[in-house]
Amino acid sequence: MNTLLHPTYFPNVATLVTLVNQEVIWEVHDNYQKQTYRNRCHICTDQGKHVLTVPIKHAGGATGRQKYRDVRIDNSYSWQQQHWRTLQTAYRTSAFFEFYEDDLAPIFHKKQDFLLDFNFETIYFLLSNMSLSIPKDKTSSYLTNLEGGNDFRVLATAKKQPIFENTPYFQVFDDRNGFIKNTCGLDLLFNEGTNALTYLQNQKPPLLNG
Repeated sequence: MNTLLHPTYFPNVATLVTLVNQEVIWEVHDNYQKQTYRNRCHICTDQGKHVLTVPIKHAGGATGRQKYRDVRIDNSYSWQQQHWRTLQTAYRTSAFFEFYEDDLAPIFHKKQDFLLDFNFETIYFLLSNMSLSIPKDKTSSYLTNLEGGNDFRVLATAKKQPIFENTPYFQVFDDRNGFIKNTCGLDLLFNEGTNALTYLQNQKPPLLNG
């Protein structure tokens, strides 16, 4: 069954479970919305859950609205270096960080212009390292709903999430913070490595809560 998703910054586990189990169509004609996973993701550090946010250039004008595909990244400061250093500090002792480090580093060393393009790069990194192909189907116009399919665009919304409880796996700092659920796919990959795909295949899919 076809499922509609927003491309997000290093998608979380709930989104990856959906990608593994459904035929995904990417929504690329929506208006950009603040406080979503379009430009943020959660990782685990020694202090607990930590958010990484990609800075964007906000639209001017009366409405302040802009299409997601037109959103430009604000490169006025070295946010990529900041994200990369944070990931190194958080995951350098994880079982598989060194295995993926060299392939991941270029994402944070190459200047990025458009948020949507950048997010597709992060999605490609995760899926390719789980031996999966990135879905190619994209919307040709904005869809208010997907007839005969599943609309999981809500997975990109930080404040209102579907019901999803992923099975605990080992996390670097779980002795301090306990298991932190539904973090971004990097956390799963760095801790589970080649077992990440099997883990996702064994998870119950998210459920829309009303």
